Amino acid sequence: MHWRDIPPDSLAVLRRGAVIPAHLLALDAARLLDTRRQRAMTRYYLDAGAGGVAVGVHSTQFAIREVGLYRPVLELAMQTAREWTPIGGKRPLFMVAGLAGRTDQAVREAETARGLGYHAGLLSLAAMKGASEDEIVAHCSAVAQAMPLVGFYLQPAVGGIHLPASFWHRFAQIDNVIAIKMAPFNRYRTLDVIRGVVAAGAEERVTLYTGNDDHIVMDLLAPFTFMRDGQAVTVRIRGGLLGHWSVWTRRAVELLDRIHAEVAAGRITPELLALDAQVTDCNAALFDVAHDFHGCIAGCHEVLRRQGLLEGTWCLDANEGLSAGQAEELTRVTRDYPHLVDDAFVAEHRARWLA
Repeated sequence: MHWRDIPPDSLAVLRRGAVIPAHLLALDAARLLDTRRQRAMTRYYLDAGAGGVAVGVHSTQFAIREVGLYRPVLELAMQTAREWTPIGGKRPLFMVAGLAGRTDQAVREAETARGLGYHAGLLSLAAMKGASEDEIVAHCSAVAQAMPLVGFYLQPAVGGIHLPASFWHRFAQIDNVIAIKMAPFNRYRTLDVIRGVVAAGAEERVTLYTGNDDHIVMDLLAPFTFMRDGQAVTVRIRGGLLGHWSVWTRRAVELLDRIHAEVAAGRITPELLALDAQVTDCNAALFDVAHDFHGCIAGCHEVLRRQGLLEGTWCLDANEGLSAGQAEELTRVTRDYPHLVDDAFVAEHRARWLA
């Protein structure tokens, strides 16, 4: 499957820039898949206006592969997306599947995702720790033979590896790469990715997405200008594929729409700039920054639990959960930034999603 095989209306969603939530995993008290609530989450994201979902990624928990849930979870999300009519009617979506492991595993997952109808694979390179740059590039090239790729710079705090600008230059030269999610939570390393794409002359083919949940608004507002062959080349980060956007998704869609409008008008208001720190403050509570991201997935679960979409905050790993003081921090940011919270939207539609 080549990126030119993607339906044009779905590809246009990616290129324009969209909210793509990193889909969470609904479990019951026995830590088994709660199909009803998993389906409800997908419906929530689509009704909120998301341009698609990313399933089988870090927020879905990489351990789904160890308990036989990779295919069932991807299949359920795709089936739900095809059957559900979102608020406002059917619209094109861009669906992303998480790919992980060494080459044989990643290729198998890509083949599974492609067979289920996913448009691209978000390729985690955590399993390539210790490999040379040549080996990692060869790995990426092999997986790209199976389906279009979205590159993934995952922060080391949750298992990612350092990838220099030279790697991103070579990665962007792979013809079946269509986007990169930058999530190193590090400004220098984010610039490494963008410089690599520009150096490869791939900025028209490779759409940039932020995964820096700690710097969402400014990532989306800033122009990035680098020199290539003596000429200035300016690129922008178009959308977000974010764990942060797995909650309060309706507000995320409104935020991205506002950013797109103000960027197009060439008029960035102080009020929009002020949202950068507020969104980051919310993320500190969600992702449990105070405890080195230990509760990053459980924090997102807790928001949906409070909204009534999830029954609990259970993760596949019983050692993962909310950290001391994290619930109180979530209460604080919810109280302090009501304009970033979509509790009323969820309350209005929750019964329909859970039906």
